[in-house]
Amino acid sequence: MSSIPGGRLTTEQMLAELDLCEQLANGTLRITTRQGLQLHGVLKSNLKQSIREINRIKMTTFAACGDVNRNVMACPAPFRNNPAHQQMQQVAQQLAVHFRPRTTAYFDIWLRDEDGNETSAAEFTPVEEPIYGTHYLPRKFKMAVALPEDNCVDVYTQDLGLLAIVDEGQIIGFNLIAGGGMGRTPSAEKTFPAVGQKLAFVPSDQLIEVCEAVVAVQRDFGNRVDRKRARLKYLIFDWGMPKFRATVEEYLGRTLEDPHPADVTGVDDHMGWHEQGDGRLFLGINVENGRIKDEGNLRLKSGLRAILQRFQPEIRLTALQSIILCDIDPSDRPELESMMREYGIQAAEDLTLARRYSIACPAFPTCGLSITEAERALPAIIDELDVELAKLGLQNTKLAIHMTGCPNGCARPYTPDIGLVGRAVGKYTMFLGGNPEGTRLAFTFRDMVPAEEIVGVLTPLLQAWKSESAAEESFGDFCCRKGQETLEQLIA
Repeated sequence: MSSIPGGRLTTEQMLAELDLCEQLANGTLRITTRQGLQLHGVLKSNLKQSIREINRIKMTTFAACGDVNRNVMACPAPFRNNPAHQQMQQVAQQLAVHFRPRTTAYFDIWLRDEDGNETSAAEFTPVEEPIYGTHYLPRKFKMAVALPEDNCVDVYTQDLGLLAIVDEGQIIGFNLIAGGGMGRTPSAEKTFPAVGQKLAFVPSDQLIEVCEAVVAVQRDFGNRVDRKRARLKYLIFDWGMPKFRATVEEYLGRTLEDPHPADVTGVDDHMGWHEQGDGRLFLGINVENGRIKDEGNLRLKSGLRAILQRFQPEIRLTALQSIILCDIDPSDRPELESMMREYGIQAAEDLTLARRYSIACPAFPTCGLSITEAERALPAIIDELDVELAKLGLQNTKLAIHMTGCPNGCARPYTPDIGLVGRAVGKYTMFLGGNPEGTRLAFTFRDMVPAEEIVGVLTPLLQAWKSESAAEESFGDFCCRKGQETLEQLIA
């Protein structure tokens, strides 16, 4: 997996990754739910070459996994006339660099040849670990940066979410939201998904040191005995936010400001054509469940390769596993659209919002933790669901569906309108009552639902949503307002 802060990379890097997936992997490339890229099916004998090639194109797999800070997410929308969007990308890069481990082990193992010579262009100076110490963190740590009006990276599901507070077009600081996390083990009641809690407002010039204090508290007090309860959310649950904040202040050496009243109000998938603000356009292309491949009439991999070679755009990856092409000259729009049609790539307006806002983890056959299908099962479920939505005239209404093949929650299934979590082969736990904005946990509605019955269970609820919902009420808000007992009566 490549670590790509803010999902930002060049055409050259993307083309090189497309070459790699053909040369050393299974022929497909996958965009992750954390704005990274994955190669699947890499043989053990090709592993070192794969990592070296990724580093050669000035990308890295360093800190893409392990008990350290993972890929830092940020809203990918390339609005060039909007300083806040540029600042979020800069903050994501700063955090990624600051919290990158200092160890030389990665370079010694993967990037030195048999004679000990460095094969990567990357420069690295060995130093001690000032943040991670001798034992690193108790578990992985995740960060993301978003705006109140566009929480496209789900800040409430992160260990540390940064909600940018904007005044007169400039980010003046961030609301820190601590203790989110999706992983759980159904057989262990001590584990649970959680949305983060507001910790403090932090001015921009203090952000790095406050984030470091939060990480240090988790490093020193996070559970190192029970790995199932080692994430930051459990420390905050056990302590309570007042004690956690007081300890962060102790590490910081000063008090923190109370959170700003601003909160998440919206979300955007950034698909379709948009004005960048500098006379150019950007185009969001939906990649279903992140899988870039050629299959049937949809030759997405070949089409993207041709488009990238022709127009050379900057690339942004989204948290909904799709891709944004930046800096398109308006005069090139007809040709680009023609190329999309040639390769069977659908325009955003031809897709239902349920499909655009759906994401899934890889699950079978790639992930060793998966219990059942996700990525390969969700498209057929969306196909069936689209038929029902069209009957109700809801195909253009926002509906977020996240699916995972196990309870670990890599596709963040516990906060959208509908969450589907693998429970047994071909069966899922259905969660309802979250929202597209990702600010509320869903509740368990049904357990052990066979895949072929999912749409049948949802259809009467969607019908009730259509006829009984308040103005602008999302499906998740409707389900939350009605409650489980009433929803069960609607199905009965």
